[in-house]
Amino acid sequence: MVAAAPPTTDRYRVVASPIGDLVLTGDGRALTRCLMTGPDLAPIELGGLAPDDGSLDEAAGQLGEYFAGERRSFDLALSPAGTEFQRRVWAQLRAIPYGTTSTYGEVARAIGATNGFRAVGLANGRNPIAIVVPCHRVIGADGSLTGYAGGVDRKRFLLDLEAGGLPFP
Repeated sequence: MVAAAPPTTDRYRVVASPIGDLVLTGDGRALTRCLMTGPDLAPIELGGLAPDDGSLDEAAGQLGEYFAGERRSFDLALSPAGTEFQRRVWAQLRAIPYGTTSTYGEVARAIGATNGFRAVGLANGRNPIAIVVPCHRVIGADGSLTGYAGGVDRKRFLLDLEAGGLPFP
């Protein structure tokens, strides 16, 4: 007889950051969302989620290290909900090196969707695990900071942080 996997309960945790509070959610095994909050963003529904029991400590800690300039990549189990195409885009976003950017067209070509830059833009905007899956590193073909669900100011902050341009402790 094979023992069933223990049931998981989706949990949430609010983490302070220099770009506003982040809401982390997880299923006990993986990070499922990292969402930005603020008066300029849609409210986040937490119905049905229990407060974190410590299962999100590692994600919170790694995000703290990132904002302190001590972490350049994340080593976390991730489980974003999305279509197969979206998950392919999000996997490619994780391949964009820290401190660099890529265009929507470059991401599309990298996943074999040569003319799919608009579809990449839509998938990028639906990324449920901001920062960890670095959608902020994707820019317009002309170098403009376009299409960031957290807002252009937050995108600029994250890119400046990664470029070493912020005097953040």
